[in-house]
Amino acid sequence: MLFLSNGNLPSKRGISTFTQEIAVTLFPEVEGCSGCSIPERRLRRHLSGLLRPLESRLKRSAKDVTDDFFKGLKDVKAELEADSRFIFENDPASTSVEEVIMSYPGFYAILVYRIAHSLAKLDVPLIPRIMTEYAHSKMGIDIHPKATIDSPFFIDHGTGIVIGETSIIGKKVQIYQGVTLGALSVKKEMSNTKRHPTVEDNVILYAGSTILGGETVVGHDSIIGGNVWLTESVPPFSLVYHQHEMKIRTKSDMSAKS
Repeated sequence: MLFLSNGNLPSKRGISTFTQEIAVTLFPEVEGCSGCSIPERRLRRHLSGLLRPLESRLKRSAKDVTDDFFKGLKDVKAELEADSRFIFENDPASTSVEEVIMSYPGFYAILVYRIAHSLAKLDVPLIPRIMTEYAHSKMGIDIHPKATIDSPFFIDHGTGIVIGETSIIGKKVQIYQGVTLGALSVKKEMSNTKRHPTVEDNVILYAGSTILGGETVVGHDSIIGGNVWLTESVPPFSLVYHQHEMKIRTKSDMSAKS
């Protein structure tokens, strides 16, 4: 059966299939076709089948969770539409919103995150994490489904981005490849504490920057430059960057050393 593994758990293949079905139903452009959407009754049946092995761990029935998930899809789509427009408006290389939806790995990672996050908010175990790991395996972008990310949101290039479980990201934030929003300390007893940073509205995090710690806040309208290592808060309108020193050797310098 598509939904059950040998361990009486929902199968990873079933979760991956359902993830792609929801993605294409919300945005047929993902597959580049207008007739790719799946009927809602079939999607409901798929989700119910995935939830059934976990029903003893749910706070409500699988049917109630399924109903609430589909009620919330309209809001999820609206957030994603805002995300796609924001990416188009801020990336000089993009030629259309359709191009963003169809080809941008950052948008696809956000799309799967928002689907998974809506299930995580309904206290569904396991399935949201498998969803975001599915996107991670395809796009190289690791977003925990319990992270809180407002809309619109922009990931550019994206490879190597890590956004931890308790991260909070505001509106109109732009993140480039290799950025990490992580924890200062990785201890099991800290699992119920805020371990990851808060990034306020209108912030840009350039490639390779690493921001760590649950008490670290990047104030709104700040820019964090490439390869910055940040473990303390910065106020709004900050510009944080490394001061590099450049030394140019002459041919005579090189000859003297040989």
